[in-house]
Amino acid sequence: MSDREIDLELVQRAQSGDKQAFERLVEKYQRKLGRLLSRFIRDQAEVEDVAQEAFIKAYRALPSFRGDSAFYTWLYRIGINTAKNYLVAKGRRAPTTTDYDADEAESFEDADQLRDINTPERVLQSKQIGETVNAAMEALPEELRNAIILREIEGLSYEEIAAEMNCPIGTVRSRIFRAREAVAEKLRPLLDTAPDRRW
Repeated sequence: MSDREIDLELVQRAQSGDKQAFERLVEKYQRKLGRLLSRFIRDQAEVEDVAQEAFIKAYRALPSFRGDSAFYTWLYRIGINTAKNYLVAKGRRAPTTTDYDADEAESFEDADQLRDINTPERVLQSKQIGETVNAAMEALPEELRNAIILREIEGLSYEEIAAEMNCPIGTVRSRIFRAREAVAEKLRPLLDTAPDRRW
């Protein structure tokens, strides 16, 4: 089987609900995607977070993947868009030229949502959001909760978390991915977001 055929089989398994199949795709492409994103974002911790965000978007959008392009080509476009949206949200200049045709890129329309993050409605929701996040964190299995706390609250790198939790870095990434997805699932009804969006 070719690399593309292996990826397609993993995607089809993931589309059928096999989360381990998607985790294999994450493990296979996380370094490659990180290298791509580091062309636009200098801070390595930010690169890792944007890569996680891109994988979450890819996971949510999996039902729309038809195999017209290779999985990595599709993921590449998602990664570029996620990096652009991240830079816009941070008030930084997003890249204007990339190696792919912008017309062919997956359009997630997240930039508008990110710009609207401080509307009065959002501010009013913030307390409820905080309570929902705390409840979601409490409901997580211990290993997922510990991983996300070390990352998001204590600010440790993936390498430091792997050392702290005495497990491979791929396991750390998987745990943080699953924790973020679980929290996003709880926030989605509150923020009235579509199923293919994280927030």
